[in-house]
Amino acid sequence: MGQLHRFILSIALGTVVLVPSACARSRGIAPSLPPPAMSTDVGPGDLFEVSIVGEKDIPKEFRVQPDGTIDFPYLDRIKVAGLEPQQIEELLKTGLVERKILEHPQVSVLVHQYASKKVNIVGAVQKPGTVSWSDGLKLVEAISLAGGLAALADGDRVRITRLVGPNKTVTSTVSIDDITDGRLADVPLQAGDTIKVDQRVF
Repeated sequence: MGQLHRFILSIALGTVVLVPSACARSRGIAPSLPPPAMSTDVGPGDLFEVSIVGEKDIPKEFRVQPDGTIDFPYLDRIKVAGLEPQQIEELLKTGLVERKILEHPQVSVLVHQYASKKVNIVGAVQKPGTVSWSDGLKLVEAISLAGGLAALADGDRVRITRLVGPNKTVTSTVSIDDITDGRLADVPLQAGDTIKVDQRVF
């Protein structure tokens, strides 16, 4: 018996059938990736909500324009690209006070969509390309957003490449099958991760 396959001899048919061996399966080994780095600064295309206590007439949702700005009532166009939600809150508070629109504004910012942050998915999936990253996105959900695994995908060999420093990446292999079968915890993703799904080798 070979390491990767076993042969079943069919005497009646006089044929040999090649069947994948159980030893080719993964064993629930967790990927050796560093934890995802937090990435909550906004960029072009991102959608966020602004709430100001007691001010119902001010629009709530704003999408960051290609030049990194938003048009905010009373403050005209302000640049927010590259800022964290807390920094946007302070920027709006300062602007409203300096222009004497409000004396003590209570501002909160909640990001609904990080359209500027992507996860790349290539290889044996139904729709290779990019999917939008959001806080809490995990591997199985990302594969689902790409249409799921293709017919010839090797669910035991999914590689994740992550940027861990300037011009430095780490790649690790994980089994989707182990995750969906409950043998392994799902893998949290970082904005900019690249997922590559290999094809099965016969």
